[in-house]
Formats: sequence, structure tokens, C-alpha cells
Amino acid sequence: MSRSNSRSRAPVPELEADITDLSHDGRGVARVDGKAVFVAGALEGERVRLRIRKRHRHFDEAEVAEVLSRSPHRVEPKCPHFGQCGGCSLQHLDATAQIAAKQRVLADNFARIGKVEPAQWLPPLVDEPWGYRRKGRLSVRAVAKKGRVLVGFREEANPRYVADIRHCDVLHPALGSRIELIGDLVGAMDAAADIPQIEFAAGDDAVALVFRHMQPLSERDREALIAFGKAHGFAIYLQPGGVSGVHPLWPEAPRLAFKLSPGGGADDVELEFQPLDFVQVNAGMNRRMMARAMELLDPQPGDRVLDLFCGLGNFTLPIARRVAEVVGVEGEHGLVSRAADNARRNGIANAGFLVANLFEDQRGVDWARQPWDKLLLDPPRAGADQVLAYLPHKTTRRIVYVSCHPASLARDAGILVNQHGFRLGAAGVMDMFPHTAHVESIALFER
Repeated sequence: MSRSNSRSRAPVPELEADITDLSHDGRGVARVDGKAVFVAGALEGERVRLRIRKRHRHFDEAEVAEVLSRSPHRVEPKCPHFGQCGGCSLQHLDATAQIAAKQRVLADNFARIGKVEPAQWLPPLVDEPWGYRRKGRLSVRAVAKKGRVLVGFREEANPRYVADIRHCDVLHPALGSRIELIGDLVGAMDAAADIPQIEFAAGDDAVALVFRHMQPLSERDREALIAFGKAHGFAIYLQPGGVSGVHPLWPEAPRLAFKLSPGGGADDVELEFQPLDFVQVNAGMNRRMMARAMELLDPQPGDRVLDLFCGLGNFTLPIARRVAEVVGVEGEHGLVSRAADNARRNGIANAGFLVANLFEDQRGVDWARQPWDKLLLDPPRAGADQVLAYLPHKTTRRIVYVSCHPASLARDAGILVNQHGFRLGAAGVMDMFPHTAHVESIALFER
């Protein structure tokens, strides 16, 4: 019985059903008496005995009690915590079927929301499926009944609880193999009950851990963290308050950076970042994504390019190596400052960076009125519809759109095609988050 039903003495109902589809979050979809049921752990094409977890007015949520007829794509999950930990939802589905499911989600969103279809489907981009995650947040909770501190992701069935895991195969290996050690470290601290989360970030040569603490740390705790960092090669940061309060504990001046080489050497850049900055989670996929973006954008020596939602300059700086001018626009002051610093460190003089809230109307400012040959968009989940109310101009011939949410991409594709007269020339998915239902994609729009 799941924890959510532990207060009820009534038996949890079990039913047999056929799984006819996979939902956007990786759960199997069945229909029981005409009502949709989302079944964690079930795959399309299977017949299962399921156990109802929660009932809702229009749908129910369930978990697999027994697989009666297996999908040919079902595999044994590598992680012993699969099904309990909510960090991954698709480890039981083989890699080829995972990426195919993500492409179906993207195609469905294009057709249903944007009423568009790409002229060409790009081959899916895939990379190493394990040890790929270089950025994220781990929850921390001292659990008296277990006599230890748990460090990890939230439980799949009960997000209020932290999953009891000992290691994680999708995290950067330096971190994934030390989850239990980090829990032991926190458990021995005076502030064990006052540390709710640990954020992590890995560069090419260093891994940082950011300890959020709700009360000042004792000298003994600070010494313990420093000793742990030295013993295991972690840079240790403290976060006593908001993001602006993050500061290094050890060493005195850690350096986080990663290199990009989309042109095989000619476009090399190195980006420095702070541990809470947004960077692409999957380093290997970021390199592949960068190469594809450059291929689709086709930057030429005389081009003027606008890069919106530019962050640290992940796309802006490699593009600058090939064009006359590129301007990156981003809403967060800190990221813009560090992007400009990265341009200087890389000897790039033809890249400019500006701060602007791209979810507000910017059509009156200078950069929004200028003619741009090409446009790159890499918005957050909300997409770029606010920007597309006044951009692109008639001079813009080509747009590359990098998306972390297929529904907002599909909506914006409809705007570009139906309102601005572009053609959706190509699109494809990128497996930025293997073993999860997250769909990252890239699309090319041409006049």
C-alpha cells in the first residue's frame, strides 16, 4: 500500500487494463469504464494489473501491481531506486523507444497546437545516457525513523518525501557515487535539521556543492564541510539566504567553466559560470546541440544575429566567431554581466549583451527596432510568444528555436508560420534528459 493510502483500512482496488498510450510525463494511459487512468510504470502496448492511487473527477492515477503482458521495449531499470525516486520515469523503456516517444510528443504538439508540420524531421540527437547530469538540486531531510539524513530527489508517488537513495547513475559520477556520503556528512552536522537542499554544478574540471542553510553554521560544521570538500574534490559554497548570498567556503576562489567547440576548434570558447547560474544540464548534449544549431543557423561572415534569452552566451559566443555582429539579450543582470566577461576572456569583440525582460514589450528599444539577418531563440518553458508580437522583422531570413517545452514551441511555430510567413523547414528532438519524459527540441524557420 502506498503512503498516500496508509490512513485508510479499505483495500486499494486493483484492476486489469490495456495501456494504449504514453502520457507526456511518461506514465502509461489506460481507460477504465470510459475514464482515463495514468499508470506509473506501465508502457504502451502492455496489459497490466494496476492499483489505484488517487481518484479525480476526470481521471485517476495508478501504479502497476503486475505486468501481465510485456512490451518488447521494456528493459530492466539500471537503478535499484527506480519507481520510488522521482528523478527518472522512463528507465524501464529502452533508449530507442524513449527518444521515439519524445518525437511523437513533439509531432503531436505541432499538429494539435500549432497546426504545422516540419518539412523535414531531423535525426534525434542522443548522447551518453548515464552520468550526464551536471546541474541540479538535491533535497535534504533528516528522518528520525530511519536514523539518518536522506539526500536525493523527491519520491515519485509522494513528492513531499525525499527518496531513500544511496547513489544515482544519472548524476555526474563524482556526485552520483557519493550521495550516501553527503547524507552522512549532513547527518553529523549541528545544522542537520536546518539544511533543506544542496545544489550542484559541474564544470569541466570542478564540481561545486551549494549548501542552503536556514541558521548560521557552527565553526565545527564549517570545518566538516571544508574537510569533505578537500577529501572528495568538491568546491563548497554556502547559501544562508537568497541567490545573491551564495559564497564560497572552500577553496577561496573556485572556478567553474566549460569549453565549447562547435566548429572543431575554430569556434572554441570557454564559459565561466557561478554555481546557481543556468547552464544546459547535459554537457555532452549541449555540445551536440550547439553543432546542430550552428548548422541550421548557417552563420555567415556578413550576418548580424540576435540571440534572445542568451544566458551566459552559450550560443552567442560561438556564433560571434563566424559573423559580423551578434547581440545577446537576457533578463537576468548577473548572467548578462558574466556573458560580457566571457566575451572579453575569449577575445571576442563583436558580441554585445543587453539586459531586458523579454516577457514585457520591448519593441520601442533600439535592439528590437534594428534589422537582424538571423535570430536564435532559447526561451524558458513559457516560450517566446511575447517577443513574437513584434519580432522578427522582414529582414530576418532564418530563425533557430531551441525549446525545452514542446507545447510552447508548437504555439510559437504557429505564430511564425501563420502570422509572420515563415516555413517550418526542419525540427527534431534532443535527449537532454535521458530516462525522463522531458522533451527538448530544436526547429528551423525560413522565409
